[in-house]
Amino acid sequence: MIDIAIVGGGPVATLLAAELARHGVEATRFEARTQAGAGARAVGLHATALSAMEDSGATARLLADAVRVSVGEARRAGRSLGEVHFDRLHRRHPFVATLPQSATEHALAHTATRWGAPPVRYGARVTALVPRADAVDIHVGDDVVTARVVVVAGGLRARTLLGQPVRGRRYPDRYLMTDCADTGHDGERAVVYLDRAGVLESFPLPGGRRRFVAWMPPRGDGRTDAERLREAVARRTGSDAAAASVETASAFGVARSRLVAMRRGRVLAVGDTAHEVSPIGGQGMNLGLIDAVTVAPLLASAVRSGSGPAELSGWERDRLRAADRAARIGAINTVLGRPSRAGGAPAVAIALATPAERLLAHAYAMGFDPAARQFS
Repeated sequence: MIDIAIVGGGPVATLLAAELARHGVEATRFEARTQAGAGARAVGLHATALSAMEDSGATARLLADAVRVSVGEARRAGRSLGEVHFDRLHRRHPFVATLPQSATEHALAHTATRWGAPPVRYGARVTALVPRADAVDIHVGDDVVTARVVVVAGGLRARTLLGQPVRGRRYPDRYLMTDCADTGHDGERAVVYLDRAGVLESFPLPGGRRRFVAWMPPRGDGRTDAERLREAVARRTGSDAAAASVETASAFGVARSRLVAMRRGRVLAVGDTAHEVSPIGGQGMNLGLIDAVTVAPLLASAVRSGSGPAELSGWERDRLRAADRAARIGAINTVLGRPSRAGGAPAVAIALATPAERLLAHAYAMGFDPAARQFS
């Protein structure tokens, strides 16, 4: 019998293991992959998540290598429409910290080791969770392990272990993304190009690199994804040098979905397993990290008392509320990035010249997350 089992080995699972160890509880992690992944999509860490991870020491490790984005700018046809100032927020971390997801996972793994969390068990695919009266049987390959509590943090694919209803929708939008050499002069500034052909987002990364994410029409002209993204960067930024730095590209779609409930008996779901939000807005991984920090002390208390995770209704309510708010923000970003909306430059310019700018900065910094008050 083990106290807590975590299904997954990504950033959320790793932070949860670190937080549980910090609260005096050992958790066993099962990861189907044979080694740590090289996830590339999530690059932004927001103020609320950074504050939540401070006590573990993870924030200091993350910020040691991250770029601190204090200002975001909207542009169209070479003209600035206005700015969003994260540095004017009354937060401990008034910026968005950007770094590759692989660097984030490395820093969190270091944090877990620092607190004495057992190493993740790679190559351990969980195939079934079978509840018992006071525990859960975990089928790992040909073995069965029993745990008092199981937390599923293995992404969308791990939802099959839960058998829970899912609510959501998939959007028709498609994007191309790349990380490449930064040949421009924007420095630590994020830029969103509101072009008539669709949005192009540009974020600085450590090591003199920059991420481009572009809305794209359906493929069908015979060109490679890299060629299509190269043309989009050239036309939407007006910079041939920026376009020339694009060597590769990967495509992705967007969706929003969540489980009807994040817990059932002694099985909980956190991170993308519990709630998927559009990556256009960059709040998905942050939601999961806050899930981990806020649930860890509750689970540790339940284990020490010998009870099950019964006192989680308030936590679950807040995290589902946070997920719904993040999903709405992501949906708005997705709609505004489409060609039919991207030409609305005057409205954007007006919004960024009014107090609405502060509201936008507050929203993108996850200021509407219920945990923001706790970690302000």
